[in-house]
Amino acid sequence: MHSTIRRTTPSQLLFAAVTLVFSLLFLSPAHALSALEPASEHRTAIRDMLQQLGRNHYVKLTLDDRASAQLLAAYLDDLDPNRQFLLADDIASFEKYRHQLDDELKKGRLDTGFRIFNIYRQRIVSRLERTLDKLEDTVNSFDFSEDESFLLDRSEQPWPANQLEADEIWRKQLKNRVLGLKLAGKESKDIAELLEKRFRNQIKRLTQLEAEDAFQIYANALASLYDPHTDYFSPRLSENFQINMSLKLEGIGAVLQMEDDFTKIVRLVPAGPADKQGELQPADRIIGVAQGKNGDMQDVIGWRLDDVVDLIRGPKGSIVRLEVIPALAHSEEERKEIVIERNEVKLEEQSAKGELLDIRDADGQTRKIGVINIPTFYLDFDAFRMGDPDFRSTTRDVHRILGELLAEGAEGIVIDLRDNGGGSLAEANGLVGLFIEAGPTVQIRQSNSRVIREGKRRSSPYYTGPLAVLINRMSASASEIFAGAIQDYQRGIVIGTQSFGKGTVQSVNPLSHGQLKMTESKFYRISGDSTQNRGVIPDIAFPPLYDSTQIGENILDNAMAWDRIDRAKHSYYFDLRRGLPALEKEHQQRVAKDPDFRFLKEQLAAIEKYRDRKSLSLNIDVRKKEREEQKALQLAMENRRRVAKGEKPLDVLKEDDLEVPEDLLLSPAVSEEDGDKKADKPDPLLNEAGHILVDAIPYFQQEQLAGRP
Repeated sequence: MHSTIRRTTPSQLLFAAVTLVFSLLFLSPAHALSALEPASEHRTAIRDMLQQLGRNHYVKLTLDDRASAQLLAAYLDDLDPNRQFLLADDIASFEKYRHQLDDELKKGRLDTGFRIFNIYRQRIVSRLERTLDKLEDTVNSFDFSEDESFLLDRSEQPWPANQLEADEIWRKQLKNRVLGLKLAGKESKDIAELLEKRFRNQIKRLTQLEAEDAFQIYANALASLYDPHTDYFSPRLSENFQINMSLKLEGIGAVLQMEDDFTKIVRLVPAGPADKQGELQPADRIIGVAQGKNGDMQDVIGWRLDDVVDLIRGPKGSIVRLEVIPALAHSEEERKEIVIERNEVKLEEQSAKGELLDIRDADGQTRKIGVINIPTFYLDFDAFRMGDPDFRSTTRDVHRILGELLAEGAEGIVIDLRDNGGGSLAEANGLVGLFIEAGPTVQIRQSNSRVIREGKRRSSPYYTGPLAVLINRMSASASEIFAGAIQDYQRGIVIGTQSFGKGTVQSVNPLSHGQLKMTESKFYRISGDSTQNRGVIPDIAFPPLYDSTQIGENILDNAMAWDRIDRAKHSYYFDLRRGLPALEKEHQQRVAKDPDFRFLKEQLAAIEKYRDRKSLSLNIDVRKKEREEQKALQLAMENRRRVAKGEKPLDVLKEDDLEVPEDLLLSPAVSEEDGDKKADKPDPLLNEAGHILVDAIPYFQQEQLAGRP
């Protein structure tokens, strides 16, 4: 049979990739762990949490037998998402609790949740200890000439029927890890030493778990029934940036979460050290951390998230090196080392910036298009509260930049919201106000069904010229509000890829022990459509650089569904939809001849082939052949692009070029003599957005002449 590796949920605290179930029947007393038991503060906190969820959460969930069954399933999925630790007999024994958890929780009882957790933890430790007893012999015994493979995802597979079946799952997982390390150039002795160190670290962390850890996982399984953005924060996490299993790093500017054994990049803080350095990307997985330029790389697979955070954070100006498996790696043996200088993110570095693009139109004339890049919707709250008349904000900065670009001859404006994860709702509303005369910008539906409309209440001067908004999969929340409003008013053209789809609002509320982050309202566009789950669909679509099966609201468990409410009364500024077919046709004709876009589509097609794989070969010759085929394909695609642009073909590609980071998919491959700074990379997507806006200028002018508002 096949075995598997699957990503875990954010609520899983640690637990290494190579773990295995072993029945308590086989444990010796020396391996026994002290059972964790709930404390009185946990019992009080769970009752407090239930009261707040029932009273204030947007989703009205009845805690009954049906919810109890869902909680048991969610809890087991959080603990053992790959269905490899617990046996079918274990699951059968838990069935007696299926309709009891709701009654227990209402009484503040947590015994069942802790009982399941203790069994799970004990078995992992037992397996790891038994594996260590014969690890070197096991590593040396693997025959990589055999023709076998294993499933990449067992989440929908049956639970292991017995211990022998669980052993086979483990054997193939361990064999795949050893093969990956061999392909990465490590010797068998070094592999055994690395795995031994990793397993001992995992055992140490498992034995150090406290009742607070078990309570947090169980409480978050309950919270996840409501929606994926509702979380319980333990007092420790509340003090550490009040973020649950996703910590913002002051040192490099990144948001992380656990996935399988790995620390995964969720997003980068705009203008932070990692973002400016340019190599680290969302969905990259961190497997090692080193201090300084010469420090030893420390393996962090299976570490707790907060322990990895402690390694990555550090003083301003110091160096941290990360070893990562790139998001677009075809297999886990692909590694990359990234060097980042730690720093703090400054407001002025996150602020909006403008530039002019020279775009040649169909007649060969050069047209000037202004671009305003907005990394986040910001407001200097401290300066604002102190009454500083010169406080910084998105709306103020964009207003200034807009005037400067128009003074320099810009004939149209592109608002670039790619990778903008949101920020201040007030600033999103204010920004829309720079492009409309007056009117609503967003509707907010509260948990009591009351709908509040925000917008520009008084008429004032605004920019009336051609406008486009550029978005991608990482554009979320406030970005979606702005893009949706511009689209609904037909004030401008939305270009790019489907946005993230986060259309909910959370608040953090104190509990008797810890805190509760809870979803309490939902965003709706003025058209009445929610931005939740679906996001904003562009008028002109670009190829998706981010994998929508890995990134986006719609992949999250229990994400709220898209719906709609009554539209807010509003007018249309132009009839841009009438011109979209012609603009789409011109766009397709242009990119069909563009070497960069052809290169992108080839790359995406090749990547998609590997994304769709259900299993991996455990034969070393097969894996080497696949790797060489990938290299040859990448070189061929790159050289087709270079020849089409009149550039010299490459004989070989640097290793870095083979990994194809998300934001460099359209950028040229780098030969040894070329530069490699992010700032020097061309941006064909932005350039094409400028071309589309130039094509659209006549439609804006026609409607203005027709006397529309």
